[in-house]
Amino acid sequence: MSSEIIILDSDNSRKVEKKKWFFQQVKELFGPRKKLTLREKVVFFRILATMVNASLTVLKSFETLRKQEKNISVRMFYDEMISKIQAWVPLNQALYDYNDSFNAAEVSIIEAWEKTGRLNESLLQIADQTEKIDAVRRKVMGALTYPAVLILAMIVVVAILMIKVIPALIGFFWEPEKLPDSTRMIMAVSNLFQEGWTWILGWVLALTLIVNIWKRGKEGKYHYDNLILKIPIAGPLMRKMILSRFSRVFSNLLANGVSVIESIRIVADAVDNEVYRQRLLLLREDVRNGIKIGDGLEDDPLFPDLLVQMMKVWEETARVDETIVKIAEFYDSEVDIAIESLQKLIEPVILFVMAFVVGMIALGIFEPIMGLANTITG
Repeated sequence: MSSEIIILDSDNSRKVEKKKWFFQQVKELFGPRKKLTLREKVVFFRILATMVNASLTVLKSFETLRKQEKNISVRMFYDEMISKIQAWVPLNQALYDYNDSFNAAEVSIIEAWEKTGRLNESLLQIADQTEKIDAVRRKVMGALTYPAVLILAMIVVVAILMIKVIPALIGFFWEPEKLPDSTRMIMAVSNLFQEGWTWILGWVLALTLIVNIWKRGKEGKYHYDNLILKIPIAGPLMRKMILSRFSRVFSNLLANGVSVIESIRIVADAVDNEVYRQRLLLLREDVRNGIKIGDGLEDDPLFPDLLVQMMKVWEETARVDETIVKIAEFYDSEVDIAIESLQKLIEPVILFVMAFVVGMIALGIFEPIMGLANTITG
């Protein structure tokens, strides 16, 4: 069994927290049930929208999707949705309860359209929104994959050289104290790898664990996200991704009839950055007190002047499709340009670092060999 605690915030928006028995938590941790990926969510929303548009009920649509699904974890998702819909649980609440797979923005859009009877339109909008977010994520991951492979390969090669190759070569020299400084430095690093690799690995794992625990706290996450935003190259790219997601989710919520104050609260959680989240929550309080969004964000370094001015245009015209949506499209293109620039910049930097490391190792190895050869020929 699981007990539910209903928490009402100041806007009477409901959040559900679950307390589960220990064995249930273990079962979910090691069992096949998992969060749906962005790609799985896109497919789900699009197919469900098509079925609903074809006049199938939501329950019948889920039953049809369940029959043709091969992935066991997705099939379990459909099983849970079917059982909840049969128990007269609203679709938005059923999705919100499922393993943190669906965020408040998606659920709120579905809830708004359930009330109007135009569910298929909201499903298509969410599918488009999720697909664009997934596309940006894939582009960033694609841009970082090649450099990550190069860095990993360099670490493996250096480790093999330090543990296996360097000690064998240094064994040819009888007087290590007379070796060049570059060779003695490499010997010291080699000894560290051989004798202290367990300590190095332990410290790396411990540091990783400490950072992960620290950034899970609200204050730690705030400082961690703030640090990410200040990293050269990566920081500006992250800002553009956040602004793109903010604009797209905010415009979809407004277009679906969600109030401005509630939309700001929802999008604050959707941006997935504690710095922006705290700033948007402050903006929400300003709007409550009668301050316009454009005025509340003016001169804020987190929000560029272009976005602020477009927000002011929207507040004057109330035409979401021609203002806020255009902001999202603009930042989507800015993300594409930033990713291309990142790829062009990071690859030569990594190649330079690799060449420098390999060159230093080669110098440390061949300098004493050349000295020995000169001694023999002399």
